[in-house]
Amino acid sequence: MKALLITWTSRIRDSYWFMPSLMAISAILLSFVTTSLDSHFGSEWLEDIGWLYANEPAGARAVLSTVAGSMITVAGVTFSMTILSISYTTSQVGPRLLNNFMRDTGNQITLGVFISTFLYCLMVLRTVRNAESAPPGGGANLELASAFVPHIAVIVGLLLAIASVGVLIFFIHHIPESIHISNIVAGIGRDLNKQITDRFPARVGEPHPEPSERQMESNLPATFYDSARAIHAKTSGYVEFVDTTGMLQIATDNDLTIRMRFRAGDFITPGDVLMLASPKTRVNDELVERMIATFVSGSQRTAHQNLRFVFNQLVEVAMRALSPGVNDPFTAINCLDWLQSALQNMAEREFPDAYRYDDDHHLRIVAEPETFEDFASLVFDQLRPYVAADRNAAVHMMEMIAKVALSASSQSHRRLLVRHGGALRRECKNVLNDRRGFLLLSDRYRSMVWLLRDPQYRRQVLDTGNWVGGRA
Repeated sequence: MKALLITWTSRIRDSYWFMPSLMAISAILLSFVTTSLDSHFGSEWLEDIGWLYANEPAGARAVLSTVAGSMITVAGVTFSMTILSISYTTSQVGPRLLNNFMRDTGNQITLGVFISTFLYCLMVLRTVRNAESAPPGGGANLELASAFVPHIAVIVGLLLAIASVGVLIFFIHHIPESIHISNIVAGIGRDLNKQITDRFPARVGEPHPEPSERQMESNLPATFYDSARAIHAKTSGYVEFVDTTGMLQIATDNDLTIRMRFRAGDFITPGDVLMLASPKTRVNDELVERMIATFVSGSQRTAHQNLRFVFNQLVEVAMRALSPGVNDPFTAINCLDWLQSALQNMAEREFPDAYRYDDDHHLRIVAEPETFEDFASLVFDQLRPYVAADRNAAVHMMEMIAKVALSASSQSHRRLLVRHGGALRRECKNVLNDRRGFLLLSDRYRSMVWLLRDPQYRRQVLDTGNWVGGRA
């Protein structure tokens, strides 16, 4: 239940309609507040303020009607411009970036301001009445014979209209900025680095207290599988969220060891084994339902708990840019720069091991951790066939690999990156038609190899920042 609540809260917060709806409700409440103030203070206070003009009912209606009509018109134009910009951009960079535009705060605030101003004026307009609007007669009906003009409410409506003009000017500037490819790629890259920074310090449970005992592989003895009960999925879809905290609590309270089989971003179908829980004698049907509830699936991948999805967004933009139909290597180079930043950020971090313990150092959860090798393969193996055919992108990727290798603190990471560099060089040898470009790429590769082989050369490069051509 907690996992489902967190997922739906995230969906609502990131949806396009949430902020405009919240602003619209606030505008309706504001209309009740301002008209109540007008009923309380009346219009006598205007006599002490010479530069304010006391409206007649007809004038107040004209002002409010003009503002309301213009705001709903501008709101329609704004929404059309937003849809057009989204359609154009997603056709260029991929449909998986649609959610990025739907979450754009500038677009949401712009539409919210116009809709809010329209609703506010509409709600205030209904309270304006003429002195002749009361039916004939006496008694209680005499109280309705006086005109009511909500002066405070009208002034607030005018201020909202002025503010809306400023928001419109901002929106005209914001739309071209938001669909510029460099800004799109930079937004994804910053979001990726932020998620890396926020995610890796967070973990479920604690690693083994002895660093020498920590294991990255999630291998378990055969006795575990003999005594474990399989927990099967009941729905189809992509795993959007896993309540690891709740799962750890279940395992601790029931003295279980849980082996997770899926993680956020994976596709599940009914019957798939979500996890194994041992010993099975302690797992009843009620506990199975609680364990299944820690997984939430949906119809699409999301960035929540899924770094691979954000990496793939940049990879997809680079692939499209290098396709024959687009042929835009500089956009691909822009993506490579942000992917380099993310991989350098990862190379400096300690990845969690597969075995997670509770506070008493009892093994509770065994997961398939995401490793640096996984993300390096996600980037280089997917992009290599596209990059190898373009001289500029291929040379830039080789330089990118070298820079990530230079910043990596782990010798195993550096060896892995050199292997990716070698694979890129072999691919370029087969498909790259530019001979001089291949020689330049080979020179970059040899310099990178020396970063691994010669510690003195690596220290020199770290001191000077110049690694290109240092060792041929």
